[in-house]
Amino acid sequence: MSTSKDYPKSFSHIGITVPDIEKAVKFYSEVMGWYVIMPPSKIKKDADTAIGQMCIDVFGDDWEEFEIAHMSTSDGIGIELFTFPHGVKEAPEFNPFNTGLFHFCVQDPDIEGLVDKVVAYGGKQRMPIKSYYPNDKPYKMCYVEDPFGIVFEIYTHSYELTYSSGAYSK
Repeated sequence: MSTSKDYPKSFSHIGITVPDIEKAVKFYSEVMGWYVIMPPSKIKKDADTAIGQMCIDVFGDDWEEFEIAHMSTSDGIGIELFTFPHGVKEAPEFNPFNTGLFHFCVQDPDIEGLVDKVVAYGGKQRMPIKSYYPNDKPYKMCYVEDPFGIVFEIYTHSYELTYSSGAYSK
């Protein structure tokens, strides 16, 4: 008898580079309600410390310091925010057709309220709020941007509920 070693891995965290870490922590804590686990802290390049060496291994040698903050969603997913002083401060051009991270998604049953709050805090609504099953189920979605141009999506219901009925079959 053989057993499969394949199983769905859980999501731990996502790292997001922003131009202003203080403004990002304020936006994500006040708009999204995410918990601050570790406030913004400076990390200096130092091969004699574990964190310094790990960052050299990840980022290479072309940096001296950066800021990092750790946040968490209500379901324990981590959000790592980074600000690098020498990095480009504008968001990359929105191009979902190229390989790379396209967006992340959050869930809130009050999609209208969250979209309004994103906009009130300097973000952008990229499209009208849409229903997956108009006149059938209350599942809605909308793409937005944070104040830094980072695109994310909002769902009213879980991923499993939204797609289990075949959202594209009608």
